Amino acid sequence: MKIRTPMPELHGATEWLNGVRTRADLVGERPTLIHFWSVSCSFCKDMMPHVSEIRDKYRDRLNVIAVHMPRSREDTDPVKVRESAAVHGITEPVFVDGRNKLTVAFRNQYVPAYYVFDKSGRLRHYQAGEGGMPMLEKRIDRLLAE
Repeated sequence: MKIRTPMPELHGATEWLNGVRTRADLVGERPTLIHFWSVSCSFCKDMMPHVSEIRDKYRDRLNVIAVHMPRSREDTDPVKVRESAAVHGITEPVFVDGRNKLTVAFRNQYVPAYYVFDKSGRLRHYQAGEGGMPMLEKRIDRLLAE
């Protein structure tokens, strides 16, 4: 996705965990962080405590959505996804993308990956890979100050 691209609709989940959110729920009041992860991604698991810290720190000012992106056939097992989400403290809504519908809509290729959208639903920051949490938080702070 290119910067300033509108947030895609959140359609095609094989399952939602921790509640269902739509694009309409997310756009308007506050910025949104959408992070892609996978049960088979060790980097994702390493970064999850940092994502949880951001989620908790900005709880009343930032929407947070997790997207589980399968990287293999084994990653499509809904039981594994639910168990991993629980183990890693993922309490935000989780879009389980077993058919890669949202992955394709975002043109996402990596996990972990982070997309930050402004209040109007336009992409303002993207990053992928392990680390970079200070930069991610800086971008969120900047959007919150607008």
